[in-house]
Amino acid sequence: MFYVYILRSESDSGFYIGYSSNLRVRLWQHQDGRSRATSYRGPWRLIYYEAYLHQADALGRENYLKSGAGRRFLKAQLRHFLAEGPPRQTE
Repeated sequence: MFYVYILRSESDSGFYIGYSSNLRVRLWQHQDGRSRATSYRGPWRLIYYEAYLHQADALGRENYLKSGAGRRFLKAQLRHFLAEGPPRQTE
């Protein structure tokens, strides 16, 4: 599987859009500061991901999500999360 994912920085509320063939390891790399693009803005929270069978499809989707139209799509897709923030855990 190949994954396109969106992280949100808990320090500055910025977003990062990425792609990986191993989502679990890639998230660990972001959290551990092993990604040059995100090392200075963590910690990170995974807020969205999509899975693909083919690498070319995942890379195409990553590029789309980084475009203006893709960012508009994400804004609409995540509108409740962006307006209200992540769900709160209840006990």
